[in-house]
Amino acid sequence: MKVLGLDTATSGCSAAVWDDGRVTARRAGPMARGQAEALVPMVQAVLAEAGVAVDDLDRIAVTVGPGAFTGLRIALATARGYALAAGLPIVGLTTFDAVAHALPEEERRGRRVLVAIDSRRAEPFLQLFDEDLTPVGEPALLEPAAVPGWLPGGPLLVAGDAAAMLAPVLAPVPGGRPETAFATGPGLPDAAVVAALGARRAAGLPAQPLYLRAPDVTLPKARP
Repeated sequence: MKVLGLDTATSGCSAAVWDDGRVTARRAGPMARGQAEALVPMVQAVLAEAGVAVDDLDRIAVTVGPGAFTGLRIALATARGYALAAGLPIVGLTTFDAVAHALPEEERRGRRVLVAIDSRRAEPFLQLFDEDLTPVGEPALLEPAAVPGWLPGGPLLVAGDAAAMLAPVLAPVPGGRPETAFATGPGLPDAAVVAALGARRAAGLPAQPLYLRAPDVTLPKARP
């Protein structure tokens, strides 16, 4: 199984090739802007390094959100372009899934996982997972102060690029949760994880943006 993984959902840009059980090539970096110019050269670089042509791929895996309004569309448009050219299926994966499955098993052992994604607003995107990374309930968009009341009790591992926003209300300090830990690492989705998940899942989400709130910009109303 050869899978091309793509991600531009948040403040990073990455591409990776998964080939029969391992990542054979990967390019990644933090990138709040310029992803549209960087992603295709990354794809060309990982395909060349892996010795794989687009026609050799079995599928493409891509993060569909939630995340940055424009960023989501960059990887999705790229995935659609390659998929259309080569007749490949696309497996869509949530940003939450990509971040949660990147966590080392020893960090999440005995804990539920809360993934917090930066929404570029006061309320982060949230998804809770069991220790085995099964989603618990539906994703949410909450003010940090409301998060402790939304969460169940018990040991918790917080991950994602908005984890720091929750530290004042969840950190093991007076008024916080003593059983809470914060994951190491940048908390950004990684195309290597996306590609690995795409290889294991027979089907995924549709290749279209997953938004948890309406865009801030709307089209003007038509004149009468």
